[in-house]
Amino acid sequence: MENIIYIEKEKFHDVALEYREKGYDFLRSLTGVDWGEEGLGVVYHLENIATKENVVLKTLTLNREDPHLLSVADIWKGAEFNEREVYDYFGIQFIGHPDMRRLFLREDWVGFPLRKDYDMSLNPLRMTNEETSNATQYIEVLPDGSVIKHRDLLFDNDEYVINIGPQHPATHGVLRFRVSLEGETIKKLDAHCGYIHRGIEKMCESLTYPQTLALTDRLDYLGAHQNRHALCMCIEKAMGIEVSERVQYIRTIMDELQRIDSHLLFYSCACMDLGALTAFFYGFRDREKILDIFEGTTGGRLIQNYNTIGGVQADIAPDFVPKVKEFIKYLRPTLKEYHDVFTGNIIMQGRTKGVGILSREDAISFGATGGTGRASGWACDVRKRHPYAAYDKVQFEEIVYTEGDCFARYMVRMKEIEQSLNIIEQLIDNIPEGEIQAKLKPIIKVPEGTYYAAVEGSRGEFGVFLESRGDKYPYRLKFRSTGLPLVSAMNTLCRDAKIADLIAIGASVDYVVPDIDR
Repeated sequence: MENIIYIEKEKFHDVALEYREKGYDFLRSLTGVDWGEEGLGVVYHLENIATKENVVLKTLTLNREDPHLLSVADIWKGAEFNEREVYDYFGIQFIGHPDMRRLFLREDWVGFPLRKDYDMSLNPLRMTNEETSNATQYIEVLPDGSVIKHRDLLFDNDEYVINIGPQHPATHGVLRFRVSLEGETIKKLDAHCGYIHRGIEKMCESLTYPQTLALTDRLDYLGAHQNRHALCMCIEKAMGIEVSERVQYIRTIMDELQRIDSHLLFYSCACMDLGALTAFFYGFRDREKILDIFEGTTGGRLIQNYNTIGGVQADIAPDFVPKVKEFIKYLRPTLKEYHDVFTGNIIMQGRTKGVGILSREDAISFGATGGTGRASGWACDVRKRHPYAAYDKVQFEEIVYTEGDCFARYMVRMKEIEQSLNIIEQLIDNIPEGEIQAKLKPIIKVPEGTYYAAVEGSRGEFGVFLESRGDKYPYRLKFRSTGLPLVSAMNTLCRDAKIADLIAIGASVDYVVPDIDR
């Protein structure tokens, strides 16, 4: 169980700033919670990236009618979208936040759906078009304690604003960017994330723990094994369940196959976005081989439904080991072909080198983990920072570039495919014998408390925050999206780039929208 430090809301900003000055420069997770009579509030997970130390802070407000807390968006840039999410679902307004609009739901949505007293009948299905919001809201507290709300225009009337998305081919999913242009140069970008929302975190509150597992595969569907692994780890940690070494090896191999699957799709889509159709077919052809391996053991190709609390759903297929070894032997020389056909292409290099630069400081401040962070010089791999499963038993290199541009983000992922092959190779002939499922009671109840677990997903740190009241349902279950910090950084990445660069930058950042819009 986590040790949470409670801070009074009036002092919270100052205390947060002190922690930032002590080196806690990574805001891992920011979670809104409705504690009922205790109040509405937020739990913050902070990490000192130099020492890998973690601290958990909590603050709350007792006012449910007009709740306010102090914003930390000026301390960590990643807090900006996360605080908008908390406002959207809990109605907590953050004083000092530069843009207090809803992030996912319509502006005319009634109520705040993650509150415990939310009335489900308030919002009948509306098929009317939503008015495009063009005003930001800034909340200021005067010395006498009164609150003033300032509204500013997002785009002036004389700005030339175009839509990119939410058609899938434009933005790798139903994500919409409103982009202000001066000629072909991007001056401002506003991301609208609310086109796919499926309410997974709300649904989890009325599901038993085994039932919640099925929903994780449907978040980042190119990280299905890893997402479910994180939730299982969090529940296992809370219940003190030890899984067998066999399960640890199988989970690690599956996670790395999933990472290769994801990076091959990244390669394919990046190639297609830049006009290289042959390379697109190469990536899809080879990804199919992984999906065939998955299907033989899990029965699934995209949705895996494999990890369980205390183990895995079924043992590996009889031909799993030889098929994996055959795939490794096939893919190594094929990767050279990928580089020959695409990486060295002068057009590709011209479109990606020096384009969409994200500094190391900004990557950390936004919490842009995974290949995006490592391309900016931030060694942020959860497998190295906080080893889990069988990662402490294998040797692999953390791929870090310092350029922070589209080309660096591309190269990090291509080289990570090689490292994943190395990890699998070290494990595949050494899977120990043992149980594939720990013995559990028919009804799983998690001890009262709050817990956090994280894995290195295909796109970065995928975290699970769980608050339990000792029941068979979670009181609050929050998934740390790998993609939300990436989308929050898009305005910084694209400003002063050309409109054509937006497509290259979006491809290189590699977000998956259902993971953002949970």
